[in-house]
Amino acid sequence: MSRRSVAVLGSTGSIGVSTLDVLSRHPERFAVRALSAHSRIDSLAQQCEQFRPRWAVVTDPLAASALRERLAATAPGVTVLEGANALCEVAAAQEVDVVMAAIVGAAGLRSATAAARAGKTVLLANKEALVMAGEVFLSASREGGATILPIDSEHNAVFQCLPPFWHAGGSQAAAVERIVLTASGGPFRQWSREQMARATPEQACAHPNWSMGRKISVDSASMMNKGLELIEAHYLFGVPAAALEVVVHPESIIHSMVQYVDGSTLAQLGQPDMRTPIGHALGYPDRLHSGVRALSLPELGRLHFEAPDLLRFPCLGLALQALEAGGAAPCVLNAANEVAVEAFLQGRIGFMQIADVNSHVLERLGHEGAGESLEAVEALDDRARTLALTAVASTE
Repeated sequence: MSRRSVAVLGSTGSIGVSTLDVLSRHPERFAVRALSAHSRIDSLAQQCEQFRPRWAVVTDPLAASALRERLAATAPGVTVLEGANALCEVAAAQEVDVVMAAIVGAAGLRSATAAARAGKTVLLANKEALVMAGEVFLSASREGGATILPIDSEHNAVFQCLPPFWHAGGSQAAAVERIVLTASGGPFRQWSREQMARATPEQACAHPNWSMGRKISVDSASMMNKGLELIEAHYLFGVPAAALEVVVHPESIIHSMVQYVDGSTLAQLGQPDMRTPIGHALGYPDRLHSGVRALSLPELGRLHFEAPDLLRFPCLGLALQALEAGGAAPCVLNAANEVAVEAFLQGRIGFMQIADVNSHVLERLGHEGAGESLEAVEALDDRARTLALTAVASTE
């Protein structure tokens, strides 16, 4: 079996680190061809020294210069590239077979799309590629003949529970009645609105089950992350909003479920460890050891489920609204949320004001048509961010 060459975009984040852990367990199957980071030079340098990729891409020019100087002594065979265009070039490079698209937020859109257009196997951890530009991204994937494998634990679980060739239509696709995404409920699952209004960034980032970056941790606390995942599921699996549901499951053991018209429900269970979906996608259609401990059902004892509370978690309701509206709404909501979450992490707005900013921007711009090109999507994203920044400033 020939080794597959892998580019890990966003290698210093939590998904990137987990990906490298799985790759390190299978050196006979994979070669790390490229790594990337924005500015975490120490972490990226250590990864380059261990995996010796051909390329290391840094989007911060000053950080790139520092990395070149360090690697000249410790890993001289690694070529350091810089800038967003370099990410796209590496993602589409002929020498790369598999691209882990793990750059958080809108910053990962162009490189993920470049990989799809080049016909790569894209391990999609960047949900914003679909939330912002679902039709554009899927069109690029079809044109390039790319294989898209979902990495979000929920979407990977759904993928595992769907029948073969579900996307081809016909009787198999019609047999799926509902897709159920599970949500942990985050650190504020039992908090009142009043308590959440006083929440600190540290409390919002203290997820009870998962180890994640700060932005996605805040999104989990507000349940916006689950809302964005609903939009992602709509594009990934071609199902309407009416066939998607969220169920709160605090143990994070059942990662999602697919309900069929015959009354069957298939669920994927596993530890709350991202190496499981990463290992699944890297090995697909084979199964790989990922380093994750197997479940013990007697140890678990019981699992719990409840309906989400849209009054306490209005961001989830806004995402449902954006999904049903379509057009520009998902892109606009994502842009506003990125601005609002950053403002919260900086202490400029309160936790519950994230939803206020999102609602304001969605109401103003969500009715427009969807962008039909990356440039149009990015222009819409810029407008929404500008409006969100104004909304943040008005609350200070």
